[in-house]
Amino acid sequence: MEKNDIEVLRTRVGCAAVLEHEGFAMDRKESTRRAVKFRRDDEIIIVIHDDRGWFDARSDAKGDVFALASYLHGVGFAETLAVVGDLVAFQPTTSTWEKPVRQTQIGASVADRWNHRKRPWRASATWSYLRQNRALPWQVISAAIDADVLREGPYGSMWAKHVDGAGAVIGWEERGPDWRGFSTGGAKALFQFGMNGARRICVTEAAIDALSLAAIEQTSSGTLYVSTGGGWSPLTALALENLASGEGAWLVAATDNNVQGEVFADRLRQTAGCAGCDFLRLRPRCEDWNEELKEMRERGELPHTRPTHLG
Repeated sequence: MEKNDIEVLRTRVGCAAVLEHEGFAMDRKESTRRAVKFRRDDEIIIVIHDDRGWFDARSDAKGDVFALASYLHGVGFAETLAVVGDLVAFQPTTSTWEKPVRQTQIGASVADRWNHRKRPWRASATWSYLRQNRALPWQVISAAIDADVLREGPYGSMWAKHVDGAGAVIGWEERGPDWRGFSTGGAKALFQFGMNGARRICVTEAAIDALSLAAIEQTSSGTLYVSTGGGWSPLTALALENLASGEGAWLVAATDNNVQGEVFADRLRQTAGCAGCDFLRLRPRCEDWNEELKEMRERGELPHTRPTHLG
């Protein structure tokens, strides 16, 4: 096959087509516009670059559509051309991800868009979402508002701030009753809630889980609760390395109790090893910390959470 023919084939067949043909299904709840998650049993493949790239959430495997076909079938490049070529006429039924329609400030910077939003307040839509839908105690919500890590998003959603090494906002996690995603044009690093200079760093996969664990532990003093936003960008890795390299640091992998959570925990274990700091794997009894918090509320086991003053 000529090089030009290969390039045409690459543009005509997307990664989603290969995955759906092999029995993978899109996880719409866990997908965003830039990262569409596909599952097949315990296998998780993330499709990126507008359906032209992918990576395996459990390993370092990644590449284009040909690399994906080779990875799934265990064949060489010549065989992958045939596999991909057979899918030219195949139209995946779940290849697109649609974001709820909303207005955005075109041309506004990430910082401007963040500063334009109000902080949540008692009885606001975001406050109600966090209290009622997510079972977070008012003390934890108030402490997070005082720490300036939350904003009132559209349609009762919550924005949870991610910052760079200088503490400047570079993006935010978005969670709401019917919506989850990450800020358009923003970058993932870490959401951080807790004591500045804390030695115990609890790493979760979502800001909601970081706040939920803080509630369960009654915002343990000397602890920084952080979230990677479900990603592992170079900025995230650098931020975690910096935290782990602090004097007396203790890195706690408080990721989800599932396959992806174990993958993240293993990466955190390696980070702790490279930094020479202590490490602990802390699993929720449920799949994640927010589900555990909800079950505790249903059983009437939520502890009294004292008002928190964060340094």
